[in-house]
Amino acid sequence: MSNRIGEQQTTATGNGASGATGRHGSPVAAWLMAGAMALALCACAGGRSFPPAPTAAEPAGEAEAYKIGPLDTLNIVVWRNPELSPTVTVRPDGKISTPLAGEVQAAGLSPADLAKVLEDKLGKLVRDAKVSVIVSGFQGVYAQQIRIVGEATKTQSVPYRQDMTVLDVMIQAGGITDFADGNGAVLVRKEGKQYSLRLADLLKRGDISANARVQPGDIIIIPQSWF
Repeated sequence: MSNRIGEQQTTATGNGASGATGRHGSPVAAWLMAGAMALALCACAGGRSFPPAPTAAEPAGEAEAYKIGPLDTLNIVVWRNPELSPTVTVRPDGKISTPLAGEVQAAGLSPADLAKVLEDKLGKLVRDAKVSVIVSGFQGVYAQQIRIVGEATKTQSVPYRQDMTVLDVMIQAGGITDFADGNGAVLVRKEGKQYSLRLADLLKRGDISANARVQPGDIIIIPQSWF
């Protein structure tokens, strides 16, 4: 009798091992298992506490000049030359094409810097070329965008603006979902520093003391509530 039980246990163990191999042998299944393990690790780390993010009341310091980014819309005005004054969209490679000046690198420059570049190019063909560059559609350089991931209503990247706060960012993201752990959210700076956010208090209860200032390149991570 004991021999039969031992054989059944051996058979069951063997079937279980082969079944596991069959279930997780494909690359897709392995990727899914890795994702589940990563999610479990994040859940275990949910209790980790970070210092609160700097509040919106802190001074912002000197404003940094806006840097043109891919997909920005630019109105280029050449004084007394309307035919040389187009409205252009910055290409994904960061360049624009304008009459006479040809292709010009725009991404990463301030509007004033780009205007000077265009003046130098047009000055060889147009007398007393005076150029103004007006940004009418903002995207900004990728490194300066604010990214919202996790349980936001609309996960997206938001162009950074001077004096921007978490509240401004979350309004553009449409708030948080019903499944979000808003007070467990984390703000990650470019240099790796992490701060806790109280998004539920800010968005659901109107607690303005939970607002915080954001910086270019910040990432807001909103976890899912497990209860």
